[in-house]
Amino acid sequence: MIPDAIERAVVIDADPSRVWTILTEPAFLGTWLGSGKPVSVDLRPGGLLVFDHGVHGTIPARIERVEPQRCFSWRWSQGAAGEEPTEANATLVEFTLTPDTAGGGTRLTMVESGFAKLGLPEDEAAARHRANSENWPGKLALLGDACERAHA
Repeated sequence: MIPDAIERAVVIDADPSRVWTILTEPAFLGTWLGSGKPVSVDLRPGGLLVFDHGVHGTIPARIERVEPQRCFSWRWSQGAAGEEPTEANATLVEFTLTPDTAGGGTRLTMVESGFAKLGLPEDEAAARHRANSENWPGKLALLGDACERAHA
């Protein structure tokens, strides 16, 4: 059975406003998630987010939710590079920001879900889940580092 979701949480020593900027601004988003190049983003529900994911090619994503300083989510294809994301071929990536009252920063929770519903052979869907599970900690560390040092 394929696990359906990946969940990771980090506390970032920056206020929600700064985290939101690094999470959504084209230049910053391309740095921590993509290959370093600025992404193309139409920051609204239904808008298109396109980034260069290095060896994985150009990845389009459809934005689902935009709640400044609270929630940002998109759906991206787990199929071929450049494939338009749909409910049948994509996972949903959702970031939730909450103030960290203990440390004064921001708790960022990332959930990527939908692996069990992908229209892929079970072994391929499981491999996608495994690869994404291994990659998110590094991506979130880059995001946290950018928030803590960048002046947006």
